[in-house]
Amino acid sequence: MNNPNPCTISSVTLLVEDYDAAIAFFTQVLRFELLEDQDLGNGARWVRLIPSGTEGTALVLTKATSAAQRTALGKQAGDGVFAILHSRNFTADYEYMRTRGVEFDEPPRQEPYGTVAIFRDLCGNKWDLIEPATLP
Repeated sequence: MNNPNPCTISSVTLLVEDYDAAIAFFTQVLRFELLEDQDLGNGARWVRLIPSGTEGTALVLTKATSAAQRTALGKQAGDGVFAILHSRNFTADYEYMRTRGVEFDEPPRQEPYGTVAIFRDLCGNKWDLIEPATLP
């Protein structure tokens, strides 16, 4: 397909209860890099993070302020997996996260596509930690 103006997904919004707690979780526990943290006034901030050493889609943290947003906390994908975090060293990343209090829903398992375990972020959203069988 020859598209002269390809679009990409630059960011995905993640609802959080508290900006500072979420920044600490993503930077200290999941080892993301903080790209931006700008005060927008009235308690709102523009917060963008990305997994360290990567380029591409970033997370934009948005503080849940309405009743509908607070109800959606931890349920951004309903009861399914919200996001997939690729690992180049599953065992090391899994242990690093466990020692920092990450709640895994299951022990690691082997699938045809790689090694995977489901964990939850600080708001309760499900994520896959996966080391693909063939790394890109």
